[in-house]
Amino acid sequence: MSRSERDVAQLVLRLMDLTSLNQSDSPAAITELCTSAASSYGSPAALCVFPEFVVWAKHECERLNLTQVKIATVTNFPMGSIDVARAVAETERAVGAGADEVDVVFPYQALTAGDEKVGYDMVQACKQACAERALLKVILETGELQTPQLIRRASEIAIQAGADFIKTSTGKVAVNATPEAAKMMLEAIRESGTQCGFKAAGGVRTAADAAVYLDLAQQIMGSSFLSPERFRFGASGLLTNLHAILAGQSPASAGTSY
Repeated sequence: MSRSERDVAQLVLRLMDLTSLNQSDSPAAITELCTSAASSYGSPAALCVFPEFVVWAKHECERLNLTQVKIATVTNFPMGSIDVARAVAETERAVGAGADEVDVVFPYQALTAGDEKVGYDMVQACKQACAERALLKVILETGELQTPQLIRRASEIAIQAGADFIKTSTGKVAVNATPEAAKMMLEAIRESGTQCGFKAAGGVRTAADAAVYLDLAQQIMGSSFLSPERFRFGASGLLTNLHAILAGQSPASAGTSY
């Protein structure tokens, strides 16, 4: 992919789910998050916050004239419980509160133990809870699945059950997004023949990090895949790096990505 660093930064900004999923989050922190999305360089695809802040994030985005920015939240987060009813109830409440997108954690530990059914049932039921009102992004927690076979199988199950996106990670474990996991997930999407999207989350801290995933997606899925409708990055600290590049400054690489 022959893009300049600035072009990469501009594209990645458009593909970001700017994220704050910290136990210390407060309405003031979410206001700060929303304000950071209102830059002269363009806005991210979405803001991802805990369910209790969905209404506030919506309100602040309206105040800042960021109505084009989607509000995403998380359910069954971060442990990936096998309790389908609870995951569905959390998803229903999130959609009822106005979430445009829901990132649900796949019950990855159950899959590791050999149970494929609970993951399928959870994704299918949460997709039904989202109906036409919200996108469902399924977090596979690939760093915990560990083996290529399990990553591939989790991808297939989530896609078959109706996921709108499959996502690498919560950002809350030791190993998050990796190019190796991304490749397997993208190949599963390609071979499914569906319109499922892909989201890399965790450890993507710079435009250079992000470019690795853009290259992979372009090679496997083609250039048209690189749109907010099909491809996302889940990140927080990445924004500082992107803004520095777009401002023509020396980019800082520090930050946390979820």
